[in-house]
Amino acid sequence: MLRDFFLGFIKIHILHHAAQEGVYGAGLMDELARHGYRVSPGTLYPILHQMEKSGYLVCRERLVGGKRRKYYYLTAKGRRALNEAKGKIAELVKEVLGREWETAD
Repeated sequence: MLRDFFLGFIKIHILHHAAQEGVYGAGLMDELARHGYRVSPGTLYPILHQMEKSGYLVCRERLVGGKRRKYYYLTAKGRRALNEAKGKIAELVKEVLGREWETAD
């Protein structure tokens, strides 16, 4: 069950970063690791592919250092989902963490 919660957090995190700039698998794994999420390629790439298939991300290939790299960008549908998720996250954080969250540094 805990894994399912974290997968949801990871998906929102992907949307967040894809909204800022194009993201790619290895870069996302590094970014997620900075937040304590150890995600294998066997977990991350199917998430990216499913998010693309569902219309939240669009994939474009770029040549980087002589190699093709797939970058994922947020779509309009992805932006709507991210904005909705932000509101729900804020509401849940306030309820679950309450004053504890407001006074944290």
